[in-house]
Amino acid sequence: MTADNTQNHQSIEQLLRLGTSRLSEAGIENPRREARLLLQHALGQSAEQMLARSARDTVPAVLFLSWLERRAAHEPFAYITGSKGFWSLDLAVSGASLVPRADTETLVSCVLEYCPDHGRSLSVLDLGTGSGCLLLAVLAEYPAAWGVGVDINPQAAGLARLNAERSGLAGRAVMMAGEWAQALADHARFDVVLSNPPYIPTQDLQTLMPEVREHEPIAALDGGADGLDAYRVLCQRLPSLLAPGGIGVFEIGIGQGPALRELAAQAGLSVVAVQPDLGGIPRAVVLRAVAS
Repeated sequence: MTADNTQNHQSIEQLLRLGTSRLSEAGIENPRREARLLLQHALGQSAEQMLARSARDTVPAVLFLSWLERRAAHEPFAYITGSKGFWSLDLAVSGASLVPRADTETLVSCVLEYCPDHGRSLSVLDLGTGSGCLLLAVLAEYPAAWGVGVDINPQAAGLARLNAERSGLAGRAVMMAGEWAQALADHARFDVVLSNPPYIPTQDLQTLMPEVREHEPIAALDGGADGLDAYRVLCQRLPSLLAPGGIGVFEIGIGQGPALRELAAQAGLSVVAVQPDLGGIPRAVVLRAVAS
């Protein structure tokens, strides 16, 4: 099914029919739903506003048709619309960082469980902050908390800074470019250290979905030969970054729990908990420094 892409306006019904057909041909799951969401965002309307409109309404088509081709090429939906919901926040996203994922919210839940006093002035460090989603979600839950986000990619650090401003948290969040904790002062200590590091084994990168493999930054995914390169660095550095009684909360990949336990023990850390995501997959590891 085709339509004249030179038409600046078409009916909602025509565009949804075209979009569903194009996305179905491209192998996109739930093509009708995705087409409707793309059109909704392209028109700048809410789901309720879209439902209230007649399918025969004529609407601007150019932006939707452009976005449709990008989605048919398996570009992530969030990169196309430029935003993604995470926890209680609406965040800007770009190709500088991974798209925030619901599974990663497990780390925020862990912080809430192990730091139950929401009035506490927590100090929070987020290593490999990307969009800033983890740090900002935690700061949103703790009104007196402050934090630092670090990313090796200056563009990602800039995106995180934008999201701090967008979320009204810029006064409590500092974003910087650097390699892990090397940009921090030697005496810096934090109550909570977060990280969602690269953890996909290099040989597994080609098996990822095209949305991930072809569009998201490989450096934020590639964890080295066994997927554990970043954890080796993080576990060695964590004891000197934690304030007394502090916790580290790291995201892990499928089946990486036992290896991380071993790395943690070698670095003088104890695994307090391994929490599953909503799919039941172990996703977040809570760590503490072993008392000397």
